[in-house]
Amino acid sequence: MGEGAVLTTGANSGIGLATVLEVARRGFRSIGSVRSEAKAAVVAEAAADAGVEVETVLLDVCDADACERIVPALELHGLVNNAGYAGNGAIEDVGDEQVRHQLETMLVAPMRLARLALPAMRAAGRGRIVNVSSIYGRTTTPLTGWYQAAKHGLEAASDALRLEVAGDGIKVVLIEPGGVRTGIWDDMAGTIAEHDDSRFAASYRRSLDITRWTQPILAEPGHCARVIADAMEARGPRARYLVGSDAQALALIDQFTPTVVKDRVTRWVLRL
Repeated sequence: MGEGAVLTTGANSGIGLATVLEVARRGFRSIGSVRSEAKAAVVAEAAADAGVEVETVLLDVCDADACERIVPALELHGLVNNAGYAGNGAIEDVGDEQVRHQLETMLVAPMRLARLALPAMRAAGRGRIVNVSSIYGRTTTPLTGWYQAAKHGLEAASDALRLEVAGDGIKVVLIEPGGVRTGIWDDMAGTIAEHDDSRFAASYRRSLDITRWTQPILAEPGHCARVIADAMEARGPRARYLVGSDAQALALIDQFTPTVVKDRVTRWVLRL
C-alpha cells in the first residue's frame, strides 16, 4: 500500500481521473488538480462512486504563480504530470501563440511542477515523478507535429531529471501510452474542422477516419492508470513503460523500419 500525497494533473477526465481513483485505492493521499469547481465536482462524484477519497485543488498548470503557491505546500511524495491536449495541425497551419500554449502546457508546466515538488521529496529522501508522455514521444507522424514536439521534449527533460535526482532517492518515470479512450479523441473532429481551408484538408479528414476505425482497439484509461500506480509503488521502477499493444507495435516499427519506407507508407496512408 502507498503512503504520502500524490498530485495528478488534469484529473477530471480520462487518464487523470482514472489515476486519482487508482492511486487512492492503493492507499496514497490522492490529490487531483482541476481548473474549475465544476470539474472538481466531477472528480468528487467519481470518487464517491468508487468508494475512495480524492482531494482536489484548483490549479491551471500554466499559471506559474499559482503553481509556486500551491505545490510546495502539498509536500508531495508523488507527482503525476498528465494534463495535456492533442492539438492537431500541420506545422504551417499552427501559429506561434498556439505553439507556445501547447509547449507551456505539456513541457514547461510539467517540469515546473517537478521542480517545485523536489524540495519536499529531497527532504524526505524519496519521491516519485511520473510524466505521462506518449508513444509519440518516441516517434513522429504528420499533422500533429507540435504535440509530438512537446512529448519528445518531455522525454528529453525527464531523462535529464532522472539522472540529476537519482542520488536523492527520487525516481523519474515516463509512461508512453498508445491510443487511449479519452476526450482527447472526441476533440479531434472540432480541431480538424478549424483547418477546412488548409492544403492538408483531405489528409486531416483521412486521419480522422483512421482514428474512428481504431476506436475499438483503444485501451481504457484504467489500464494506463494501473501502470502509473504500479510505477508509483515499485521499488525499482523502469525509466519507461509502453502501454498498449499499439504502442508496442509502433515502437518496433519505428526501431526496425527504414525511414524512407516509413515516409512512403505514411504519405500513402494520409494522402500527402
